[in-house]
Amino acid sequence: MEPPEMTWKCSNCGYTLSRQVPPQQCPSCKEKCEFLDVTCYTPECTPGGQDPRIG
Repeated sequence: MEPPEMTWKCSNCGYTLSRQVPPQQCPSCKEKCEFLDVTCYTPECTPGGQDPRIG
C-alpha cells in the first residue's frame, strides 16, 4: 500500500503540489527550496487538500 499524497508548498514562491515526498527543486521557481507540509488533516478536507488555515 502506497502512502497517501501530501500537499507541499514552496517556501520561496508559494507554489503548491501534491506528492508523497517534496521535490529537490521547485518546478515553478526552479530553486532548491524548503517545502512546507500544508496537507489538511481535518475530516472536513478532501484527501490531499491544502489546509485553509495555513497561508
